[in-house]
Formats: sequence, structure tokens, C-alpha cells
Amino acid sequence: MKITFYGHACLGIEIKGTSILVDPFITGNPKASHISIDEIKADYILLTHAHQDHTLDVEAIAKRTNAVIVSNFEIASYYGNKGFQYHPMNHGGSWNFDFGKLKYVIALHTSSFADGTYGGQPGGFVIEGEHKNIYIAGDTALTMDMKLIPMRTKLDLAILPIGSNFTMDVDDAIVASDFVECDKVLGYHFDTFGYIEINHDEAKRKFFDKGKDLMLLDIGESIEL
Repeated sequence: MKITFYGHACLGIEIKGTSILVDPFITGNPKASHISIDEIKADYILLTHAHQDHTLDVEAIAKRTNAVIVSNFEIASYYGNKGFQYHPMNHGGSWNFDFGKLKYVIALHTSSFADGTYGGQPGGFVIEGEHKNIYIAGDTALTMDMKLIPMRTKLDLAILPIGSNFTMDVDDAIVASDFVECDKVLGYHFDTFGYIEINHDEAKRKFFDKGKDLMLLDIGESIEL
């Protein structure tokens, strides 16, 4: 399993030869100006919620790649009504895709499209594929529901927002890693704009002091599990 960070909360995940794109917000992010959406592969596009900083490039990429858009019922239907391929889900539900098992889990946030359309309730994803399990939290506050995840799935990586203001901060993300019982964390949703800028060294030190590993990737950088 290969995971590439495209900035903000956008991830590329390769599993079993299948390309998954999560929350594509690239052209609106000046820090990701070196990333071309015309070169990104996508067989599936996973959307945690409808906010523009997670959906801006969905239509352009889906039109080019014919990717299947996977999200909650409201978001998936929104794109389905525009003629895109889609697969609707809702909290607690799972589906076996060709890349593995995908579960849509609870996140505590808000969700609406830039045009004001209701985007349903936000969520996160648990992916089980290639004998590796990851949790993509989406935009969320710290929530006790995270404790349910390790009751069903032993995680190899937790991908958590750490920018504060709109989501958890670093300290809450440390607690979240306890809740999901995973000490290997990839941080995201930070530094894109002023509200969510963080001190990288301090964030890594806080995780290290708790016996945990926080990875902060450069935009375009990848890791393999």
C-alpha cells in the first residue's frame, strides 16, 4: 500500500494496482501548485464531506478518469445527478471493493457544498487492503466513537487532522491515536492557510514524548506500508 500526500487533506492511495484519491483539493491550494491534477490517477474518489477544501477538484478529475465517487448518500447522489459514477454509503456501513474492504465511520464536523447544497453528515474511512489497515479520520473533533474502530479493526496507520481551529489539534490527535490504538500517525489538514498553521517540530516532539510516531509529509511525498 502506497500513500501520497497531495496537500491539505488530499491523499493518493495505491492498493492492488487500484488508485484511490481522497478529498481532492489541489488547484485551490497554492502550496500544491507543483501538483498537476491532469496526471493524478483515480479509479475511486473518496469524499469525507462536502466542504470545498475537500471537493474542489472532484469533477475535473472524475470527468477525466471516470472514477467512482464514494461518500455518504447525499454527496454521492449529488455527483450521481451530474452524471458521474458513484457509490453511496452511510455511517457504520461497509463494502468490499476490488481494492479491499471500505467502512464509512463517524466524524464530528459540518458538511455542505460551496453552492449551499446539504452534504449529509461528515465521516471518515477505514480501509482494509493488502493486509494493511488504515483509518482516514476526515475533518473531525476528538470523539469517543473513535474507540469503536479498534474493536473491529487493528490499524497499521491512523491519518488524523492536526491543524486545530476547524478540527482536532495536535494534543487531541494524540488522544485520538490512543482511542484507535495506533501509535503510527500521518498528520494532515495543517498549514494550508493561516487558521491551521502548526509548529512541526513541536508537534513531532509531543508525539515522540508519548511514544508515538507523527509523520508530516511534504506535498507530493509518499510512504509505503
